[in-house]
Amino acid sequence: MGCLSVRSLVMGLFYIDTSTGDVATGRQLYDIGVTEPELPWLRIQAPSDATTLWHSVMVKQERGIFIGTLTLRHGDHQRLLVRQGWTEIEPEKIGSTLPGSEGPSDVSPSPWSDEPYTEPKDPQN
Repeated sequence: MGCLSVRSLVMGLFYIDTSTGDVATGRQLYDIGVTEPELPWLRIQAPSDATTLWHSVMVKQERGIFIGTLTLRHGDHQRLLVRQGWTEIEPEKIGSTLPGSEGPSDVSPSPWSDEPYTEPKDPQN
């Protein structure tokens, strides 16, 4: 599958653990030492610049494994997926089950938020 590149750490690559349905970003996997995701982690097919601001991460259990997809928020396709049994993963839950995680993930502020942006803490310090 190849090593996670610096580009993939900046943009939104999402992975799903096919055995549990847990979702993490490429950056979150890299931060815990997973530089070449292997089974049960599979990359969710989506544009590499996808963000949870515009996209919903959806999961569904199918034939004993979990599969994932991204879809534009609040659109007809998202409504169709929900009717077909897909579940949206809240942005705060992405990566929250990884080893060393302490609960919900930090989410980037909305561009319409009054909250000032602060750099995430370096896990190495």
